Amino acid sequence: MPRKRKLLAQLSALQSNTSFPPLDALENLNATPDGDSPKNSKYFVAEKRNSSQLEADFFNQPCISLAKSFLGQILVRKLPDGRELWGRIVETEAYLGGEDEASHSKGGKQTLRNAAMFMKPGTLYVYQIYGMYFCINVSSQGEGAAVLLRSLEPLQGLEAMRELRSTARKAALKPLKDWQLCNGPSKLCQAFGIDKAFDQRDLTQDAAIWMMPGQDLLGEHEVVATTRIGIGNRGEWAQKPLRFYLRGNRFVSVIDKKTEREMAAMGHSPCS
Repeated sequence: MPRKRKLLAQLSALQSNTSFPPLDALENLNATPDGDSPKNSKYFVAEKRNSSQLEADFFNQPCISLAKSFLGQILVRKLPDGRELWGRIVETEAYLGGEDEASHSKGGKQTLRNAAMFMKPGTLYVYQIYGMYFCINVSSQGEGAAVLLRSLEPLQGLEAMRELRSTARKAALKPLKDWQLCNGPSKLCQAFGIDKAFDQRDLTQDAAIWMMPGQDLLGEHEVVATTRIGIGNRGEWAQKPLRFYLRGNRFVSVIDKKTEREMAAMGHSPCS
């Protein structure tokens, strides 16, 4: 039997077995007769990395729905040296495409810069601001619609994040506290080593960046819906509640105390 067919047959046998195979059995399965490392086999590397990854159907939802669904999910970035950075998404903004005066795709205009906004849901749109900072978005359903990732709660690889932020900041400043690492769109890009090279990448396929499901299911009382930041003179679109964040989370970039007081007055306490 050809080697590829034999390996796939063994894998199928393992998957049909209801009991999890012992570790040495998996190691033997991954081993190759000519001594190649298991990591060189595309069949098993893909199986391992994609086991808990958010798939294409998760991203294939309307922009506002996706912006809310991102809250609590885990963004994972694998650095070239193999270290993994994990951050829980705690703040997002929705940009609805052609009708949205604050969107880069307003009027349905497609350019070289915003092309990723018109690609399939789950495509990264990374753009530069002020000639030096980057922001990361994820395309959703809807022509030219995408979600901006505004803030993360660092979970793993915090020292590497500090190194990356320190390099970007250049000046000898005081070490950053945990809550300062990713509390803003350009800060999280610095901390995760994300730049223009990530533009148009597919979150469901890329080996250096992907998303994993969070463990907690969120209730409506835990999500604050308020106005977006830095919109400027965009008429009614500057006032639409298209920014979403986890209430009471100290890693959020900007808290809307007024909206939170209104939620409390309506009986939407975080513990209700």
